[in-house]
Amino acid sequence: MSKVRRDLKFGFGSEKVRGVNLGGWLVLEPWITPSIFEATPDNVVDEYTYGAEYGWDTDRLRDHWNTWITEDDFAEMKSAGLNFARLPIGYWSVIGGNGAPYVYGAYDYVGKAVGWAEAHGIQLMLDLHGAPRSQNGFDNSGQLGEVHWTEADSIDLTRKALGKIRDDFADHPSVSAIELVNEPLGPALNMDTVRQFYMDGWGDLKDSNVAVTFHDAFEGVTSWDSWGSGMWNLLLDTHHYEVFDSGALQLSIDGHVSTACGFGSQMASTNKWTIAGEWSGAQTDCAKWLNGRGIGARYDGTFNKAGGSSYIGSCDGKYSGSVADLGDADKQNIKRFIEAQIVAFEKADGWIFWTWKNEGAPEWHFQDLIREGLVNLGSINYGVCG
Repeated sequence: MSKVRRDLKFGFGSEKVRGVNLGGWLVLEPWITPSIFEATPDNVVDEYTYGAEYGWDTDRLRDHWNTWITEDDFAEMKSAGLNFARLPIGYWSVIGGNGAPYVYGAYDYVGKAVGWAEAHGIQLMLDLHGAPRSQNGFDNSGQLGEVHWTEADSIDLTRKALGKIRDDFADHPSVSAIELVNEPLGPALNMDTVRQFYMDGWGDLKDSNVAVTFHDAFEGVTSWDSWGSGMWNLLLDTHHYEVFDSGALQLSIDGHVSTACGFGSQMASTNKWTIAGEWSGAQTDCAKWLNGRGIGARYDGTFNKAGGSSYIGSCDGKYSGSVADLGDADKQNIKRFIEAQIVAFEKADGWIFWTWKNEGAPEWHFQDLIREGLVNLGSINYGVCG
């Protein structure tokens, strides 16, 4: 089990993490807030191209930052039975873009978030979601395309951003974890370099009373047991989705539940505190632009890159809409799948749902799912995984 030196602010290993991600707030994603991108040319596909198109004018995003997440959200999280939130932030907001054309100003809102979290009894994980030159090539890294993180001075800049986050917030009563970097794409990177970065990043944070959080880099949740000897307060973050390949999309609801329960057992078998830091109620990839702006869904055969896809089922009601508008069968399947994942991930140390809110993706909208009664943390059937 993870060694403990300084007292942490959350009882990792004894208390279950039950949280949500504050996605799409301080790092833009086209599928979470399509309205922001619909008002832009087609070439604007991420925060980098947004900044390139409009320059460093913070007023363009100020209304979004002021309204997307407010103190009322933290109050509602608490009343729903949540104890945690994960806050994605891009490096450019912390230390500047080093010449990259990002819009600045989002970092001011981290200070607001930690205050709101403290006021409402929510613990925060500050998550470096976008790293210089992109650690995964995903639009949610800030820059869609090729993976160039670890090249040039990108790791030094990443550590500089983490150092500022540490100095500004690690001692705050509501900040109990800092994630070194979100989803580095292990298969596209030198894993020796990634592991060295994790070790150095842990060294930079080890004297702070936060859990030093690291993602499994898509190497598998059970692949990290032999790493981390002599290090303490390590928290392993793994992300579980069953929608990004045609095999998973063809699963029945029973298949989805069984897969989730099995994954929870894998998580529980590791020798470190382990959480599912991202997951959702989705059994399709239907949400508008989930796969990128202008890219369709594998599920209904409209996926228009990497060889396309074959039709599995209809995206009606799930391309854009609300939980209330879903059919009864979809509602029951989503409710059952979410409950199974909660039970599965609590075999280990807990979970953080992606995401708290969005404009029109009902399978991914935790606030809406709670309001419509599809999630009730007070009445979970813990026998669902057998």
